Amino acid sequence: MTDTPARLLRLLSLLQTPREWPGSELALRLRVSPRTVRRDVERLRDLGYPVRASMGAAGGYRLVAGAAMPPLLLDDEEAVAIAIGLRGTAGQAVNGVEEASLRALAKLDQVLPSRLRHRVRALSAATVPLPADQGPGVDAETLSVLASAVAGQERVRFRYRAVWGRAGDRSGAWATAGPAGTGSHDEAGADTEPSGRKSGNRSGDEAEDGKELSAAPGGTESQRLVEPHRLVATGRRWYLVAYDNDREDWRVFRVDRVREPQLTGARAEPRSLPAPDAAAYVAASLRGLAPTYRAVATLHAPLAAVAGSLGDAPGDLTAIDEHRCRLHSSADSLEWLALRLATLGCEFTVHEPPELITFLRGLGDRVGRATRPAAGPGLGETP
Repeated sequence: MTDTPARLLRLLSLLQTPREWPGSELALRLRVSPRTVRRDVERLRDLGYPVRASMGAAGGYRLVAGAAMPPLLLDDEEAVAIAIGLRGTAGQAVNGVEEASLRALAKLDQVLPSRLRHRVRALSAATVPLPADQGPGVDAETLSVLASAVAGQERVRFRYRAVWGRAGDRSGAWATAGPAGTGSHDEAGADTEPSGRKSGNRSGDEAEDGKELSAAPGGTESQRLVEPHRLVATGRRWYLVAYDNDREDWRVFRVDRVREPQLTGARAEPRSLPAPDAAAYVAASLRGLAPTYRAVATLHAPLAAVAGSLGDAPGDLTAIDEHRCRLHSSADSLEWLALRLATLGCEFTVHEPPELITFLRGLGDRVGRATRPAAGPGLGETP
């Protein structure tokens, strides 16, 4: 390869593959002598590319991290993947990332060959994202510090703002039991039993270690020392799964409520998360935010007659005899459970929970009053 600029670009493309490149292999790929490879490596270094050379049988050349971000060479598939990723990132909830993503996308779009630009735009035009719930943005620097702590297995200290909302207000902050009744979801301040019912006392994540709490707009703040395990993104929310050293238990923190995170330099010992993975732990914690009612009722109809009409999952219905079946169902709304039962078109008897029995009695009274003859003139009648 006699064209020096083209050869340098080809060499740079090879070196961007993360591996050691023996000089003999580079010479073979570029169809030049090892001496020319050494001269070309020096040219790249003069241009600011940090190329490290190592000696020995397993030695060679490698492009390493430098003081500045050098230009990158991408193949067709890599360029399309990055362009698509940048379009998706522009709609995320990390403050400042949207604008940076759009700037990077504009630069990439300017230099994309027309055939690749067409592929990216065709995919974008054919795809409609499902808008996520709008929530508070996450500070990019905060996210970066926490990610560094996770990667380096390092303890981190920060201030955490807990917001006290109404019971059942999912936008507030309510602690919930974690998977298998261990840990809690640090969106909150009221302890929650494993069943998902709030115990009503503020024994509290914020009070159990006796640390002073400071008032903050919309809630209270406490100092936390934790061992970060993983960051979990869901929709426009980011959560940090971490072991809280002061509380000696696992916690889930909303990253938008983390303030001034600081790496401590202290290494964190690996710990076993009480869940298959961090995503499963967060999902279980979030499910505990809403009250769950577990209903048991006898339906006076054959199983085959009502199967599927409740949207029931396998195992929700079991036959008692040829004329009756037993329903086991869960929901976070008494109204929904009552509506499902009332619209079955058969007689039924509710055994639990007591709240559903009371709700159905009240509903029956209201429906009964609504169907009784009016004492006075009816609607549209003239006295």
